Amino acid sequence: MRYFVTFSYNGSRYHGWQIQPNGDSVQAKLQHALSLLLRSEIIVTGAGRTDAGVHARMMVAHFDFESQIDVQQLAYKLNKLLPCDIAVSKVELVADDLHARFSATSRMYRYYLHTEKNPFLSNTSCELHYPLDFNKMNEAAKLLMEYEDFGAFCKSHADVKTTLCRVTVAEWKQTSPTTWYFEIRANRFLRNMVRAVVGTLVDVGRGRVSMEEFRKIIEGKKRTEAGESMPAHALFLEDITY
Repeated sequence: MRYFVTFSYNGSRYHGWQIQPNGDSVQAKLQHALSLLLRSEIIVTGAGRTDAGVHARMMVAHFDFESQIDVQQLAYKLNKLLPCDIAVSKVELVADDLHARFSATSRMYRYYLHTEKNPFLSNTSCELHYPLDFNKMNEAAKLLMEYEDFGAFCKSHADVKTTLCRVTVAEWKQTSPTTWYFEIRANRFLRNMVRAVVGTLVDVGRGRVSMEEFRKIIEGKKRTEAGESMPAHALFLEDITY
């Protein structure tokens, strides 16, 4: 029988989602808790990988277990056992062929920025103090939906079979006079892609990269031509659809 676990986490003290040989991971915490509660070695498969320091308001993972589980009780017990920075919202029985990663049709990330010092945002948003032209950044963001190959924003030497992604949403939204977020939805994402895209869009907003240069960066497919990756702590995996 296959079960989906839907949960959220603050990634500040983790070396990403995936189990690491020399660092704490969200996957390791979840597997350990499930194995203790179900008294069996449980292996979980996540909907994707988040890098060190990245957060998730919604993450999904699946595991297989031979017998029926009281899913409400399991969710309750998981929340008692897991650390305070990981919270399970539900556990559910699903079809055996449903896969947390490969059955997902889209994922949505948001990258948060603030332009005035704020002690309550320091761990979840990137503080920038130079002027940014968000109208130009939005114009550039629209260009992302014209392309499918995002090799320019993929981490160098990443072990990926293809750099093709289908972006359906890419826009900056203002939430207050000093706070913004960039929202991007696609069928899949490359490693480090969102932070590299945001870094390049920030260069557009600062006047360092023109619209035509931004287009050439995408078409060039070279990571060295794109902007720097933005800090991880302001990036959230927000939604996964199936």
